[in-house]
Amino acid sequence: MRITSTLMAVALALGACGGTSKAPEPAKPADTRPLYDRIGGKDGITGVVDDFLANVAADTRINAMFANADLAALKTKLIEQICEASGGPCKYSGKSMKEAHTGMGVTEAHFTAMVEDLVKSLDKIGVKDPEKSELLNALGGMQGDIVEKK
Repeated sequence: MRITSTLMAVALALGACGGTSKAPEPAKPADTRPLYDRIGGKDGITGVVDDFLANVAADTRINAMFANADLAALKTKLIEQICEASGGPCKYSGKSMKEAHTGMGVTEAHFTAMVEDLVKSLDKIGVKDPEKSELLNALGGMQGDIVEKK
């Protein structure tokens, strides 16, 4: 009897509150467009690459590795690579990552610095976390072909 009274009191109290609780908002459907489109297509990728190259140039941990690089060609290859990796229409036309980085002595610390510079650019351009993670996962598989020294 005491339980029944308690339940009735709770029911009355809830009813007195107006019973206006909203049903939870339905989850928004995931954006199913290709990653390429979600990061802004070729223009978005170009913006990220421009900012990324500026970050690398200012990063004393790695900028010496690019001192003699053809930056225009590097920019083109990076745009192609990110475009292709994100499901865009581009085809990467450069060397394999292993071939391009053999003999450079790239360490895990160098690779980490580059990833940090890329993340800084993605954040600055406003790429959202799901897309940022998806892109980093797509590019992260290259680490084994780039890093020579653990």
